[in-house]
Order: sequence, then C-alpha cells, then structure tokens
Amino acid sequence: MWRRGGRRVQRAVARRRGLFAYLAVIGPGMIAANAGNDAGGIATYASAGADYGYNLLWTLIPLVLALGIVQETCARMGAVTGKGLSDLIREQFGVRWTILVMLALLVANGGVTVSEFVGIAAATELFGVPRFVSVPLAAFAVWWLVVKGSYRRVERVFLLMSLVFLGYVVSAFLARPDWGEVARGFARPRMDFNAGYLFTVVALIGTTISPYMQVFVQSSVVEKGVDEEDYPLTRVDVWTGTVFAIAVAFFITVATAATLHGSGVRIESAEEAARALEPLAGTYAKTLFGVGLFGASMLAAAVLPLSTAYSISEALGFEKGVSRTFREAPIFLGIFTFLIVVGGVVAMLPGVPLFQVLLATQVINGLLLPVLLVSVLRLASDRELMGAHANGRVYNAASWLTVLVVSALSLLFIATRLFDFK
Repeated sequence: MWRRGGRRVQRAVARRRGLFAYLAVIGPGMIAANAGNDAGGIATYASAGADYGYNLLWTLIPLVLALGIVQETCARMGAVTGKGLSDLIREQFGVRWTILVMLALLVANGGVTVSEFVGIAAATELFGVPRFVSVPLAAFAVWWLVVKGSYRRVERVFLLMSLVFLGYVVSAFLARPDWGEVARGFARPRMDFNAGYLFTVVALIGTTISPYMQVFVQSSVVEKGVDEEDYPLTRVDVWTGTVFAIAVAFFITVATAATLHGSGVRIESAEEAARALEPLAGTYAKTLFGVGLFGASMLAAAVLPLSTAYSISEALGFEKGVSRTFREAPIFLGIFTFLIVVGGVVAMLPGVPLFQVLLATQVINGLLLPVLLVSVLRLASDRELMGAHANGRVYNAASWLTVLVVSALSLLFIATRLFDFK
C-alpha cells in the first residue's frame, strides 16, 4: 500500500514539475502565432464568414499544419544554434543578400505597423475614445513596456494580451450558429473556382503566415535561452500557440458567418465587423469583438517593431535584446522606437491612404515570404548546422510541400491585389 501511494506521489510530483517546466518555456510560440491574428487578419476572417458562411472553415485545417511546421522549424533552429534567423542567413548566404532581405522586411513591417495603430484607433473609437487620445497612449505604453522592461516581463504582458482573443469564442456562441452546419463546413472541403472565392482562400493563407512571425519566434527562443534540452517543451508551446491562433480564426469566422452571411453586408475592416454584429448578436458581441481588435492590434504593434529590430540588429551584428538598455543596444532599441513613432504618427494623420499602404506592404511581404521560407528550409536541412536536429526525410518532404504551396499562393495573392482580382 505504501509503495503504491509512494508511486502516486512521485507521479504527481513529476507531472507538477512537467507543468512548471512548460510554464517556464511557454511564450515564443504562443505570442508569434497570435500576433498573426492582427487587425488585417481579423478583417480577413470576418470577411470570409460574412461572404461565404461556413464554406471556408475547411481551409483552417491545412493552415494549422502549414503555420505549425514553419514556426516549429524556426524555433528549433533558434534552440539548436543559439542564433536568430537573420544571423544564420548572413552567415550562410552573405551580407548583400541579407541586407536586401532586411530592407524589404523593414519597409513591409513599417507599413503593417501603421495598420496596427489604425486598428487600435478603430477599436477605441467603437467605445467613443478619439484616436488622438488612444494612439499616443497606446504607442507610449508599448514603447515603455519594451524599453523599460525585462524580457520576462514583456513576455508575460504579451501572453496576457493573448487572452483577449477568448472574446471571439464568446462572440461566436452569442451569435447562435447552427453547429451542424459549422461541422459540415469544417469537415467537408468545398472548392469553388470563381474569382472571389479563390481570392478569399489566398487571402486567408496570406494573412496567417507572415515573414515577421518566423523572425520573432526564432529570436525570442534565443533570447529566452532555450537550448536543445528545453526544446521538446518549446515545441509544445509552438504547436499550442498555432492551434490556439487558428481556433481564434475559426470562432471569428463562425461569429460573422452566423450573423452576417446572406445579409448583404460587406466587411472591409475589423471595426466594420464589430459594428455589423451588434444588431444581430447584441451589444456584448460588438463589445467583445472591439476588445479583441484592440488587444490584437496592441500585441501586433509591439511584435512587428520588435521582430524588425531583431532582424536588422542580427543581420548587421549589433547588440540586441529586450533586456538591454539603450546604452547597451542603441541600434536595436532605436529601430524599435523609430517604428513605434512612425506607426503612431501616420495612423493619426487625416486622409492617410491606408489601403495603398497595406497594398504595398502586402506585395513586399508576399515577395519576401517565399525567399524567407526557402532560406529557412535550406538552413533546417543542413546537417552541419543542425546536427541530429536537422529535418528528416518525411518532415523535410512535408516542409518543402508547405513552402511550395504557401509561396505559390503568396505570389497569387500579390496578383489578386495588384489586378483587383475579385
């Protein structure tokens, strides 16, 4: 009896230690995946639900696999090599190529950062707070958190921000969907070949996998100090974050499909989706959608400049890290500050051609994504670099298939945006 009781205690202690170990490494995967559910992502998922009901839910299954594979590969490289993605690209492919890629990332991320502050403004205006108040306060809060905080504190705040996405789960249930129809849309792929349907499919993939996410997850794994021994738990973090982020996309699509599909309402932005939900799903649904938009935009407004600062500092060999001071890492924190200031100021300017800004940044991101993904797979397959943690044959085949499909659809997305393919 004592032995059985002793074994139960030992198993309980082991489980508790496992939980504490997981909590110690959770962060990079969860934050990176959820940062992808930014204002543009929310608008895309809402538009898919409003225009096509539950018919596009099946696309979320391959998206889970594609996003998880890409993010896991970058996190593994960070744990094994102890270096960020830009560091490895510079070492393996040369300085000139690295600078070209980093310049493209700087321009693209700068444009998307503006859109995140516009998302913050739109969310607060839903509650009667003007952008001239909310945007400066949000920009200062993000800047202060990163510049004056430690990595651990910043990570905890980012993880807390991720909890606002649970509001979309509640919104979906408030919308009272037909769950049988939801299950059919999720489990039975349906493919139409009209221009609008194809455009939305490509947009869903393009908005879910972005270059800055790969840079951020690898750099944050390195700064967190995750090594090969810790990596199995980090892998869990990456896949947990991926599943959570795609689940959020699922509930956004369900909420708007249940209330707006067939109503004739066209959704062009996340704040329009929040307003449109109110007459059919009630004030609480609008409030939850608005709170989710604010939290999502705040998270992405911090992660985008951070990933850019990581990239450029790594590429040029400068000191980097959230825990560093301005004296220790002036370039890193200077780039971060510059992007925050530009994003906040431009978002407050009247008559900003936001659509043109987003179009240009989407094109740059679309061109950059295939280059970055191919570089990631070449690095992850290099046994001299990765040793026993290099991609195996099966994983490599799945990874290359993911890269080819995502890259092809990314380029198709560019074509649809340039030629107004709707």
